[in-house]
Amino acid sequence: MIRFLALIFYLCCILSCKSQTPIGIIKGADQITEVVAKLKGKKVGLVVNHTALVGKTHLADTLKSLGVNIIRIFGPEHGFRGDAADGEHVNDSVDTRTKIPVVSLYGKNRKPTSQQLANLDVIVFDIQDVGARFYTYIGTLHYVMEACAENNKNLLVLDRPNPNSYVDGPILQPEFKSFVGMHPVPITHGMTIGEFSLMINGEGWLDGGKKCNLDIVQLKNWTHADDYSLPVKPSPNLPNDQAVRLYPSLCLFEGTAISLGRGTTFPFLVLGNPEFKNVDGMTFRFTPTDIKGMAIDPPHKNQLCCGIDLRKAPVERRVNLQYLLDFYKIYPDKDKFFIKSFDRLAGGAILRQQIIDGLTEAQIRDSWKEGLAAFSAIRKKYLLYP
Repeated sequence: MIRFLALIFYLCCILSCKSQTPIGIIKGADQITEVVAKLKGKKVGLVVNHTALVGKTHLADTLKSLGVNIIRIFGPEHGFRGDAADGEHVNDSVDTRTKIPVVSLYGKNRKPTSQQLANLDVIVFDIQDVGARFYTYIGTLHYVMEACAENNKNLLVLDRPNPNSYVDGPILQPEFKSFVGMHPVPITHGMTIGEFSLMINGEGWLDGGKKCNLDIVQLKNWTHADDYSLPVKPSPNLPNDQAVRLYPSLCLFEGTAISLGRGTTFPFLVLGNPEFKNVDGMTFRFTPTDIKGMAIDPPHKNQLCCGIDLRKAPVERRVNLQYLLDFYKIYPDKDKFFIKSFDRLAGGAILRQQIIDGLTEAQIRDSWKEGLAAFSAIRKKYLLYP
């Protein structure tokens, strides 16, 4: 009876919760009755972070209150509570609220070990993605699927909308595979986490072509054409919807000499460099510093950067290369504009060379057409939503 009343309480919270989510969209985690039914009587592991919300309550707290037997929590980059800076090593811990052990998948290992999965029946994956190839949550998804396939564990994905649900950018070349690009997909793949998990399985991308025993609680009342406003920031350096929309275009600057605002309160919303003090149009000023939970030794730390403010700039549903082309043109020392990580983020060496050779955005985009057409044909097989 107590569990039944608790279930009614959480359903009421979901219905009454006021957030930025468009009315009518029902996420996987919101279908809590179905989720609990799938987990009843099982030993459960959760792969979650701070975005795994049911209304305004964390999934772990919700499930535990409803009697689900949560044995272990796995946290991705930025940690279970989402308060670790970009690239910061995250240690194993115990969640202070639920007292459940938390295993970091951004510490000693990025793939769950057989020992960490041994006493589990099912793993639940619920993390808000932003739809970009270099956002590491899909890398975590891949390794969790692989571990489940190797250890004969079931994986339940609770789907969430993709706020950048369009297909654009160069396709990653196999020799440039890394944790910020594990799959031969464009910069924006236009898929939800649920759809992407089907593609990983279907295309045989897991080690040895293994298949993960996969179940998905699908979204309701959402299409790929719908805008989606995130109720909580997905990681420390994507503070709002504007930063999320700009992310697929601006993340390439991580592989250049240009600061994109790490070490400020507006990361992925500005661009600048100390060399632009006397450059026309570079009127916005900012100075990167260390910020706990957001930035450790950011580029151009404690240096005045001059550049542009994109907090109110219009953002189209495409990867915008014009910022990159413009900043390369005005940078005084072209040989020092690109750094080693650019090719890894771009998914190959071609884009860097195209920029150096002076190709226009239209010419570069034209070179993507064949790859995007081939990818779109593959993607179509795995779409769950119109």
